[in-house]
Amino acid sequence: MKVEDLQVDEIFVGTEGARRATGDPTKISPAARPPAAAGSVPETEVDAKARRRRFSAEYKRRIVREADRCTTPGAIGALLRREALYSSMLAKWRAARDNGELEGLAPKQRGPKVIVPDPRDKRISDQEREIGKWRKRAERAEALVDVQKKVAILLGMSLDSEKS
Repeated sequence: MKVEDLQVDEIFVGTEGARRATGDPTKISPAARPPAAAGSVPETEVDAKARRRRFSAEYKRRIVREADRCTTPGAIGALLRREALYSSMLAKWRAARDNGELEGLAPKQRGPKVIVPDPRDKRISDQEREIGKWRKRAERAEALVDVQKKVAILLGMSLDSEKS
């Protein structure tokens, strides 16, 4: 027997968990309720991928102007409900307008900021690379001179050459 076939009185025979059964028909669990008739419950449409809303600068200016014109109590709330906005958005847009930041009224680009390399940094890195190359060459030359000195000492040659 299915739950849909049971009458309300039959559902509440027994206990409701640890409590005594009261027989109150408003306390039917959602699983025990019969399904609603087809077409009586509107279906909700959901996008496959959620997208962040983006507002143009002109839209933000228009909403801020409309909010400033609201004089009656509850008018701003009605505006926000109608436009599906949050009060924090309106507060940020007003602050940006008051600071004169036109960039604050345009949507900001997400992600890492693009950093333009300084041409001096390129020149410095090139010079450091060249200095490193010359330093290695000088170290090899010093090592070669040290080897020549040791060979000369082993062969008993005088390092001081006499000039005549």
